[in-house]
Formats: sequence, C-alpha cells, structure tokens
Amino acid sequence: MTARYRLARLLGKDGRCFDVAIDHGVFGTASFLPGIENMARAVEAIVEAAPDAVQLAPGHAPLLQARPGREKPALVLRVDISNVYGPNPPSELFCTLLAEPVERAFELDAACVVAFLLDVPERPDLHRQCIENLSRLGSECARRGMPLMVEPIAMTAGRPSGYAVDGTPHRIAALVRQAVELGADIIKADPTDPLDELPRIVELAGGRPLLVRGGGRETEEVILRRTAACMSLGASGIVYGRNVIQHPRPSAITRAFMAIVHEGATPEDALARLHG
Repeated sequence: MTARYRLARLLGKDGRCFDVAIDHGVFGTASFLPGIENMARAVEAIVEAAPDAVQLAPGHAPLLQARPGREKPALVLRVDISNVYGPNPPSELFCTLLAEPVERAFELDAACVVAFLLDVPERPDLHRQCIENLSRLGSECARRGMPLMVEPIAMTAGRPSGYAVDGTPHRIAALVRQAVELGADIIKADPTDPLDELPRIVELAGGRPLLVRGGGRETEEVILRRTAACMSLGASGIVYGRNVIQHPRPSAITRAFMAIVHEGATPEDALARLHG
C-alpha cells in the first residue's frame, strides 16, 4: 500500500512523469559533469521549472529534500553504481548496490529507488550482478513498500571505444520483460530503433509506467520531436539528464518537456515556448 502512495507522488494526476536525472556524477565519468559542476545551482534551476521528479544520488539528495515548502519535485534515489560508462571502460565491469539502499531511501523520503539491469555483449558477469542486485533490492522494496524503478539498458561496442546504447527492439523487449519479472514497479527504458516498435515495449511492461530515457545530448528539435513521438506511442513519461542539464537554459527546456508530457503540446509549440 505504501508503494502505491509513493508512486502517486511521482506521477502526475494524469499518470505521467518527467524525471530530470542529475545523478551522473556518481558514475565517475568526467564527460558527464558539464552543467552539474555546481550541484546546488543545478538543482535550483531544475526545481524552479517544477518537473515531476528529480533523480539524485544520496550525497546530493538533501539539496532537494532540505528545501522548505510543500511544492517540490519527488525524489528518485539512485541506489547503485556502475563503471560501464566512459570512453575506456576497464576490463572488470561492475554494478554495485549502495549500502542499505531502501533504508537510505526512507531516510531521504524518496518516492522511489532506481537501479540498473545492464546487458553488455560478452559480459554475462555484469548482467548477473544486476540480477543479484535487483533480487535483493526488489525483495526489500516489496517488504517495506518502496517503489522500484528498474533501468534496463542494452549496450553494444561503441566507436572508437567504450559502450553505446543499443536500441534494437528485441534486446530492449527482453530486458524490460525481465525487469517486470524481477519486481519493477516502474520501467526506465531506451527508445527503440525504429521508434514505432515502442508500443510493444509498453505492452511488455504489463501496465507499469514506462518512462523513456534521453541518452546523449541531442538538438532541441530532435529531442522535442522524439519526446512527442514517444508519448503518442504509449510512454508514460521521460527521464532526461544531459538534454536538460547541459542545455543553455535548463529551466526553460524543462518547461518545454513538461508541456509535451502533460499537455500534449506539439514539438513546434514546445519549441515556440522555449524561445518565446
């Protein structure tokens, strides 16, 4: 029952959600830091634009939760760390849960916790670690009434090095279904390539809200069009990080995304609002 109440804080009255991810520093990748060097300022700018949620790691969660007043975004708490990102990932990949993740989530009054389900070619050990993490985390979340957001990511060898996101529909489909089987209350998944395969992924989520990840930085026109398309294809919302925090006007682009997610604004209308 408690999990349902917490999900109600995360989702809008329409059952939709825009979660702004500002947890990138926890992954130890220098290229993720532009736009969030000053976290107090970054959180202030996002909160001003009033998204539904802000995704933070425990060290910076108080920047949101210590703010006075009732009107502020819900906290999505990152509770695991992986070294899979970056241009030169090491030979030994890991995904590690933080200590006492659900207890920390309650202490910080989070609306939900988020953790990875990674699938990297020829790295079954990393996938196994994620399954073990989610098995422990899911059990504790279910017992204590903390919603669990699972972030399934299929990856492939990138160029010139490192790993890149793989939008192949069958790989995303398998991971999303596995996330559901492991107890996810909400799914954070990549858009499919081609995008018209997304309704199948929504169906596999089995009625759980499916939020689409933003991935790397895109132009305003591209990301606004993709957002509108994802919403029209059945997504319940979006989770964007770099497309917000690395934008010259984070508050303004947040409001543009909110207009698409909650008002059904067209990409053209959202772009006009952004520059109006």
